[in-house]
Amino acid sequence: MNPRVVADGLFIGQIAWLPGDGRGSAIAKTAVGGPCLLTAQGLAGDTQADRSAHGGVGKALHQYPAEHYARLAAAFPTARHLAPGGLGENLSTRGLTEYDICIGDVYRLGAARIQVSQPRTPCWKIDQRTGCEGVAAFVAEHGMAGWYYRVLEAGEVAVGDWLEHLERPAQTVTLAEFWRVVRDPRPPIEALLRTAYASGLDEQWAGKLSQRAEWLRNNGQAGTA
Repeated sequence: MNPRVVADGLFIGQIAWLPGDGRGSAIAKTAVGGPCLLTAQGLAGDTQADRSAHGGVGKALHQYPAEHYARLAAAFPTARHLAPGGLGENLSTRGLTEYDICIGDVYRLGAARIQVSQPRTPCWKIDQRTGCEGVAAFVAEHGMAGWYYRVLEAGEVAVGDWLEHLERPAQTVTLAEFWRVVRDPRPPIEALLRTAYASGLDEQWAGKLSQRAEWLRNNGQAGTA
């Protein structure tokens, strides 16, 4: 894993109607030209239409690997907006993917200190944004949705700042491992609980995974390691 990568892009958005849909979204974001304050609620000037799915303390900042766009473009050559900032992310970098990032990882970005809290769960708005059916399902299937941070220490951030890794919990999983367990129809109980108890994981995800482990145990449906 790269101990630090550069912030290639910062993006904020306002709620607007999606083409061909009667609902609003802030997935269409624009690049931030200068320093921007990052607080517990996210980047100054950024908004979310559905606060149950995006934004808030547990989803203050969304990072998306720029490397994923080439793969998406190859799979969906007619899709629109397949470039950094195109899928609603706030932070774009190269050199970190879901195989490198662990739940609970703490980073310094500019003057802010942030912690990985959960992966993004892709939704229908990705298909609407790209104008291509199946992009969201592809992103979900391949675990290419990026991830969210909670803000431990507010501060100004800017394009060109280093995203520097500071610490990693002893009990954690990579985001790639997270999605492998979550997508498994019969995951081993041990793997499911290790994921649920990953230090720093958002409490809603932790509760959901713990409940699933209990159901699998009670119904004899768990897989084997």
